[in-house]
Amino acid sequence: MTSRAARRRITFAMTAVAAALFTGALQAQQPSTSAAPAASAPAAPAAAPAASPKAKKTPANSGAAEASGDPKGAESYSLGLMWGEQLRNSGVTPDAVSTARMAQGVRDGMSGKVEVSDKDRENIRALATSGAEANHRAAAKFLDENARKAGIVTTKSGLQYQELKAGSGAAPKASDSVVVNYRGTLLDGTEFDSSYKRGQPATFEVDRVIPGWTEALQLMKPGAKWKLFIPPQLAYDLRSRPPIPPGSMLLFEVELLSVKPAAAEAAPAAATPPVGKNPPAKLTGKSPVNPPDSPNSPPPATQPPPK
Repeated sequence: MTSRAARRRITFAMTAVAAALFTGALQAQQPSTSAAPAASAPAAPAAAPAASPKAKKTPANSGAAEASGDPKGAESYSLGLMWGEQLRNSGVTPDAVSTARMAQGVRDGMSGKVEVSDKDRENIRALATSGAEANHRAAAKFLDENARKAGIVTTKSGLQYQELKAGSGAAPKASDSVVVNYRGTLLDGTEFDSSYKRGQPATFEVDRVIPGWTEALQLMKPGAKWKLFIPPQLAYDLRSRPPIPPGSMLLFEVELLSVKPAAAEAAPAAATPPVGKNPPAKLTGKSPVNPPDSPNSPPPATQPPPK
């Protein structure tokens, strides 16, 4: 991992290791079985499974409340809880670490007895990438099995789709804007985004979204409804942000409601504008990332990955 995002993740993981000072923090943050990350299936660390939205835990009396008579204990627990949650969001699971050894490392670092070495950095790098690598393996296994099912089409890029409802008319171009309804989930069924829940379709430019969406939309026709199976490399891969774990493949149900062709390029302005008049602003024909006629900002999964 040599990308800027990867280096940030490693630095973040090194900072979060200090959560070990509070050995109960990771256990307190352990997700439910349906949201377990890594080896079996990618997981959404911060969201409840879509099938049971009411199952999302309401913060109960935490260890901070239990330690209300000890300000140091309460503050320490809160700090550990926050770090534990951040570790989970970066793909690190409770069974991937020894909280006892983490606690020892925190104590040694705070006391100045030991300094971080190159070997320590290598260890943290391995920990920071372990979740993404497990998600890659889970995605590859799923896509290989899914490709053999009836009705699944696999493109050259590795994108897979299934047509649920046919559309008609001309497919959108990369420069066009589209109006869509969609629902996005992870492999374990955890829903991380839905225009249906917001009660309003989303509008955005075809070439301003993740690669899997850009490719699929240009194959769809207005009125079509498809199911998309997007490999990590055509989604966010290692550059994801919560609630999407690093290295996750994404599943979407996408309904293409309508297409808005790109505005025509404006005619060149006159070489010499009339006296006392400002030259007209040049139109680019490109809509903004969040078109004015859309009340919703583009959600995470429909924004292009950061550079």
